[in-house]
Amino acid sequence: MTHLGEHYILELYGCEASLTNDISRLEEMMLEAVRIAKATLVNVFFHQFSPHGVSGTIVIAESHFNIHTWPEHRFMAIDLFTCGDTLDATAAKDFLVKASGASSHEYKVLKRGNRNSMV
Repeated sequence: MTHLGEHYILELYGCEASLTNDISRLEEMMLEAVRIAKATLVNVFFHQFSPHGVSGTIVIAESHFNIHTWPEHRFMAIDLFTCGDTLDATAAKDFLVKASGASSHEYKVLKRGNRNSMV
């Protein structure tokens, strides 16, 4: 591996309307993604905004998984940042696309921490 980690940036459109504002279900969904990725759970924090929307961060030993929702747009933005080469972030991404009920999605993967550029 020539990079320290991978950062998946996932855009989910047309998500299941009731899910986008359900903090409990979103937390369960993200924790299942952690399990699927075979990541090591460290800590969990989710916040419900008023009048709507949820943000959540799951710290894993290998970095973090984040989610932010806009129920009024049926949109979710999810980041999966993983370090090392033992996790399956692709499987977690695939699960989240399906679990969100998204009608469409986009994603990109950024390689983080180019080892060839480090002193």
